[in-house]
Amino acid sequence: MIGFNNFNYIWIAIAIVTFLTLISFNIKAPYGRHSNNKWGAMISNKWGWFLMELPAFILMPALSLSGPSPKNNLTFLLIILWFIHYGFRTLIFPFKLKTNKKEIPVFVVFCALFFNGINGFLNGYYLGFLSQENNHILTLNVIVGIGVFFLGMFINRTSDTKLISLRESHDDYLIPNGGLFNYISCPNYFGEILEWLGFMLIAWNLPAATFFIWTMSNLIPRSLSHHEWYQGKFKNYPKNRKAIIPFVW
Repeated sequence: MIGFNNFNYIWIAIAIVTFLTLISFNIKAPYGRHSNNKWGAMISNKWGWFLMELPAFILMPALSLSGPSPKNNLTFLLIILWFIHYGFRTLIFPFKLKTNKKEIPVFVVFCALFFNGINGFLNGYYLGFLSQENNHILTLNVIVGIGVFFLGMFINRTSDTKLISLRESHDDYLIPNGGLFNYISCPNYFGEILEWLGFMLIAWNLPAATFFIWTMSNLIPRSLSHHEWYQGKFKNYPKNRKAIIPFVW
């Protein structure tokens, strides 16, 4: 039987293979601006996003609170941060999207359901069944992690808000400008990466590190695809703008 840690290592290995495959073959996940009906049946964009985020929203807190491990301050802090992120992503963000006519492949929704389900399970199971007593939340890694988490959330949400506002009065995409958009094409993804880096620093456990690795494996190739798309669509797209990391990549 595969142990819990070994399952995490296998999941990390799959993340690395996924990252290398997406990068090497320039594969664009078919949702959002890259959406198409070549992947079979389609579903409403809003409800697709809702369903994709729902497993993580439910599983992690449910397992964390139902298991026999001590319910300490660190566990409650992590659950609260998880709720803040996934509560917004599940119950608010999908219904803010100004893409009423857009659809997402059911295949993509099921892949995301699987992905979010595993990550929600790993983090929740660890906190609920394997973690030890730990009431120390004023440690350096926790304090820095909280700062990084909320910085990432601010970047992510303000960037998403700007993108959504650009679609409110236009049927087509426009070049976003202002803030980190002046430096990178996808500050929303950069912000989300920072969020889960902060979460990993706070949690300081294997499942949180696994989730952070998966976040990068998914969002870095996605950012590169967006960056290439912008460059192809707009001849006047800023040449000094990077894809995901300011001044670097």
